[in-house]
Amino acid sequence: MGSIFCGLAQSLTQLTIARVVQGVGGSMLLPIGRLAVLRRVPGDQYISALAFVSIAGQVGPIFGPTLGGLLVQAASWHWIFMINVPIGLAGLFAVRRYLPEDALADVAPFDVLGCGLLSLCMVAFSLALDLPAGEGRMAWSAALFALSGLTVLLYVVHARRRENPLFQLRLFREPNFSVGLVGNLVCRVGSSAVPFLLPLLLQLQLGYTPLQSGLMMLPAAIAGTISKPWIAPLVRRFGYDTFLLANTVLVGAAIMSFAVIGHGWPLSWQIAQLAVFGAANSMQFAAMNSVTLKGLSTRDAGSGNSLFSMVQMLAIGLGVTIGGGLVGVFGGADNALPGRAFTLTFLCVGAITLLSALVFRRLDADRLNGASGRAAAG
Repeated sequence: MGSIFCGLAQSLTQLTIARVVQGVGGSMLLPIGRLAVLRRVPGDQYISALAFVSIAGQVGPIFGPTLGGLLVQAASWHWIFMINVPIGLAGLFAVRRYLPEDALADVAPFDVLGCGLLSLCMVAFSLALDLPAGEGRMAWSAALFALSGLTVLLYVVHARRRENPLFQLRLFREPNFSVGLVGNLVCRVGSSAVPFLLPLLLQLQLGYTPLQSGLMMLPAAIAGTISKPWIAPLVRRFGYDTFLLANTVLVGAAIMSFAVIGHGWPLSWQIAQLAVFGAANSMQFAAMNSVTLKGLSTRDAGSGNSLFSMVQMLAIGLGVTIGGGLVGVFGGADNALPGRAFTLTFLCVGAITLLSALVFRRLDADRLNGASGRAAAG
């Protein structure tokens, strides 16, 4: 319904409201695949199953610009949203046909206050980073950061008092869940900026059409899909901790390499850079997802998965916000230096991704890999 409303929108206000409806539906769908894996797949097959489930989520944002560019060029922007309708109907049929019912005996009442506090936290934090430059910006940003911190503290107090809060605080007693959550946030902020920044670079700097810039994202999508079968053998061979450290460095370096793209840069090198990024990023997401969730008990799987999805959405939004903000800062008030702006922005978002390696160093390797993982690694 959200996509239909978006396609029928006649003004920016209508489109914004419709996008909110679409976002609510999408955010509820995101955790379902992972939760089904958590509840039904044995632990030794978890990362392979999760890698397969994540293909759609990984490939979609990269194939999207290609399809979007084609639809805009061949028809109109409305079809960017209307194309979701048959896809949604096909998904609805598949769920009804193939997904077994999983009724829960006891469902706790929805935590309205907890949801409100965390929603306010995310909105305040995002706005603090997204305020336009101008007088009083720092004061407003500081106030919004303080508000986001205050709402987190209020949620902790609320969760301690409520029997069934939105997210149980005991989730954070699982050390790898806490580390994985923070590592996911930092890493995804950097990598989520790439699907936003690259089409801008290709169109504004190199003169590509929307369709051409979308097609340039295909090497990343194809490489990401091909790399999925490599994840489980590599993790078994080296362990989660070593794999994530090395692959995080590879993802960050791949993002920073986009800084050299400009006039005269060979097309073959662009394709190679995108393929490396797509493969490394695809494996990174699957490994990070598994690290974060695999240690949770069955009782906490649903709650932990939902919190993880919320952090994912926050990271994607922050990636676009930070990426766009950096281009504006480095380009100057009149955007007089667009080439330099993109160069510095890719270096910065790549560095943000590299910072997540410091977070993943805190993983409890023995608890995470287990005896069998260590034996395979040796």
